[in-house]
Amino acid sequence: MGEGKLEGGLYIVATPIGNLRDITFRAADTLRDVDLIACEDTRMTGRLLAALDVDATLIAYHEHNAERSRPRLIMRMQRGESIALVSDAGTPLISDPGYKLVRACQDADILVTVLPGPSAVMAGLVLSGLPTDRFQFCGFPPSRRSARRRMLSGVAAIGATLVFFESARRLPACLADMADILGPREASVARELTKLHEEVRRGALDELARGYEDGPPKGEVVIIVAPPGEVAVDFDVDEWLRGALEDMSVRDAATAVAVEAGVSRRDAYRRALAIASEKPDDADS
Repeated sequence: MGEGKLEGGLYIVATPIGNLRDITFRAADTLRDVDLIACEDTRMTGRLLAALDVDATLIAYHEHNAERSRPRLIMRMQRGESIALVSDAGTPLISDPGYKLVRACQDADILVTVLPGPSAVMAGLVLSGLPTDRFQFCGFPPSRRSARRRMLSGVAAIGATLVFFESARRLPACLADMADILGPREASVARELTKLHEEVRRGALDELARGYEDGPPKGEVVIIVAPPGEVAVDFDVDEWLRGALEDMSVRDAATAVAVEAGVSRRDAYRRALAIASEKPDDADS
């Protein structure tokens, strides 16, 4: 059972990402004891509360009504009401508008506390087998291919493991763009985490992309990509490019060496262009 009346303020509550038994005792108690629960989808949260046998008042709070709803929530908390903020699954504020509510509470000197728990970001990261000492959460890549490729180019040089959310429907196209922009890095695709059909595929980005050529999977997806390789576009790679340029075009040489060296094709192509421009004309040889 909960502890009864809670102090007025905002309680950020992490909820299960799949397996309902991942709810914490404290989270369940808080959802039972608050005056109001602000959630993305009242139907989704309603199912969770039914499983917990919790009778609570729900209000929708999502990206489409946040600007209108936020002042009302602030007023209720200023009157001493306790409000839990939950997302459809996992830890709130990760790829949702909750941070603006947190800032508004802080500006109004309202209590804000967090009840940590499930997170698809952390679950996917720790299952990936990739470095966890430094990582960058990149959210959802843009749905349009041109914008997605620009976004990937912008994070390509970050010296950390990259974590992305992606819809299953766009997964094949996204992996193909990642392989092209980021190069043949190690990666992991985690799907349906904590659920009955949990699956983690590991391999180079191009291999993972080929694995979904027959169509996208079902379920929620997290993509984890290794940091850039220790091999930079340096003297050794330049030598490989010079050798490849003897028999290949600039584009083909860059692609071949990028795969062998573990660097992005974009970087290899830039170096190949520079090296090709240095080569003496046949008339001068």
